Amino acid sequence: MAVAHGVLLQGFESPAAAPRTSSGPRRAQARRRGEATKRKYQGSSEAPPGKRKNETSFLPAKKTAPKETQKTFKGKAQKIFSLKKSSASASDRKQEQKPCIKTSSLFKNNPEIPELHRPVVKQVQEKVFTSDAFHGLDLHPHLISTINTVLKMSCMTSVQKQSIPALLEGRDALVRSQTGSGKTLAYCIPVVQCLQAMKSKIQRSDGPYALVLVPTRELALQSFDTVQKLLKPFNWIVPGVLMGGEKRKSEKARLRKGINILISTPGRLVDHIKSTKSIHFSRIQWLVLDEADRILDLGFEKDVTVILNAVNSECQKRQNVLLSATLTEGVARLADISLHNPVCISVLDESHGQSDPKGRAVPEVWPPQASDELHSFAIPERLDQHVTLVPSKLRLVSLAAFILQKCKFEKDQKMIIFFSSCELVEFHYHLFVQTLLSCSGAPASEQPPSASSQLKFLRLHGNMQQEERTAVFQEFSHSTAGILLCTDVAARGLDLPQVTWIVQYNAPSSPAEYIHRIGRTARIGCHGSSLLILAPSEAEYVNSLASHKINVSAIKVEDILSVLTRDDCFKGRRRGKQKSRAVGPQEIRERATVLQTVFEDYVHSSERRVSWAKKALQSFIRAYATYPRELKHIFHVRLLHLGHVAKSFGLRDAPQNLSVSAIKKRKANLKRPDLHRKMQSKHRLAEILRSEYSSGMEASVAEVKEQNKHAARGSQPCSAVCTRLPASAVGKHKKHSP
Repeated sequence: MAVAHGVLLQGFESPAAAPRTSSGPRRAQARRRGEATKRKYQGSSEAPPGKRKNETSFLPAKKTAPKETQKTFKGKAQKIFSLKKSSASASDRKQEQKPCIKTSSLFKNNPEIPELHRPVVKQVQEKVFTSDAFHGLDLHPHLISTINTVLKMSCMTSVQKQSIPALLEGRDALVRSQTGSGKTLAYCIPVVQCLQAMKSKIQRSDGPYALVLVPTRELALQSFDTVQKLLKPFNWIVPGVLMGGEKRKSEKARLRKGINILISTPGRLVDHIKSTKSIHFSRIQWLVLDEADRILDLGFEKDVTVILNAVNSECQKRQNVLLSATLTEGVARLADISLHNPVCISVLDESHGQSDPKGRAVPEVWPPQASDELHSFAIPERLDQHVTLVPSKLRLVSLAAFILQKCKFEKDQKMIIFFSSCELVEFHYHLFVQTLLSCSGAPASEQPPSASSQLKFLRLHGNMQQEERTAVFQEFSHSTAGILLCTDVAARGLDLPQVTWIVQYNAPSSPAEYIHRIGRTARIGCHGSSLLILAPSEAEYVNSLASHKINVSAIKVEDILSVLTRDDCFKGRRRGKQKSRAVGPQEIRERATVLQTVFEDYVHSSERRVSWAKKALQSFIRAYATYPRELKHIFHVRLLHLGHVAKSFGLRDAPQNLSVSAIKKRKANLKRPDLHRKMQSKHRLAEILRSEYSSGMEASVAEVKEQNKHAARGSQPCSAVCTRLPASAVGKHKKHSP
């Protein structure tokens, strides 16, 4: 710019440029024009107008100087003018677009979605129902009548047909059957039949005759409800339930009065064993561990050992039953400890054409069966399984579009969405309640009259108060439509009627967990569907499922997002009277961007919500680091694009210092302890989250070892201790809080 100005002024003011023969007025006129131009552009960054070439043409030509000046001006100045012009036009376009869309494009710089090459495998399926009625069993007539009238069941399922006769004979049993096949009644019916048939009538003050251990509070309530229904004709037998979150004082009062069939979670029962003197197990005749593998997964193995020791010290002879939809090595160890000469009942054996294992001990059945059980799972026959590959930036809008598609534009849809942590459940619950429900209130062209009322969101996770958890469980059980956002606390054993869709927003850590999640639908022969949402980098997980004989069909993300064209809430604003284009890929992308903008505007409406979204993002990263070693090549934190993942939490940019090493922070704190004390109150929550959720990606292994050596010599802050804990240990404890 300075060069152009200098050349311009030189052409106007240089006395050598004008011949001496020119008249005085002409020279004065040229001088005045030059000074005016100098004053005009002296404080401005703009170049003189491009018309300058014609204005200087009045200067008489001299040998070479005027030509060089003119040529230089033309090359330099016009180039600057064109850059300024294009920059200004780009700025104007940006200003025009800003009121319409405030977010960056969701459909740029996304990874390419690979083709899913799914190997065709034959799924293992079990025959759920049989033609045998309960009348064929040697049961009390009142019990049979209760099963037929109250439970409205006349024929037995396959697992009930095999289990009930064996348990009535007094045998220990290890029972394996698919989810939703009626395992609860398979042990409840024999327990009630045996207790009501005792020669000396049971008294409430006798204490527990049957002890049932379940992994979660919701399953404890469900089992208690089933036992209560079966005991209607036998009101002298008193059932009871113990679980975390309830008042110990009221539970102790019930134990003093007497409970004959005691249903409990392991942790709360251990608490009463240590602190309640009125609890005793001298009359125990039944010990049942329902969902035994889940009890071990949740870290209750030590509690189960305490319970077994307490029962064994007071009562040696009893009947033991272990039940699960999947058999693991942990269940095998537990069976060796607690079962005596058991019968292994597995409906899967019958489907494989094996001989009836009745009467065979676990040591004889288990070794050949373990490999089969660990590599194949029984899938409900009427369950349709789907998978979709969604780029990280589109995960949030895709989930919202799928919810709208099924629960707004279709009637009587009941959906469960699984997340990997409590923080993710809370974030998505509040986000959808504040955004999707308000959008649903607007009239839509194809919206049925009562569709908006179908968008009823509920949440369930381990950090909720017990009263709220119970209320949510009961409300969702009795409703005909709704969306339940939950963790794996609802993945085991719960019989939630009429669930039509299971959505796994975060992939499960094992095929067994996948089976238990999808088992919340298609129960007892009903029809159901499931959807697994994966990132393009996680496509190989489909092959992992196929290796366990699990088939899934693909759904394209475009088909999910296309539902947004049915709702005018997400129609983009058009300039002037521009006509709406026909529905196509561009229209779908515009509406998805509008929906994403709604989410981002809500998140960025306050600092508290931004912090809340960052906390959820931290939780997601921490949970992502807890996948087992055999799946690390598919789910690895290094494969995540944090900027794209942040978009799925309504954040416009990736937060800074998400993965800052706690060790580096500790060194900084030691250097400036006074600064750390000043900032501690303001950033306390962020410090805790970063220390707990740090993935350790920044520091190399050598750096971590070196810092651990120094830390071992003296005291250290809590954040450094948290960093040295294995990510799987920290994440798993929080991720599966019951």
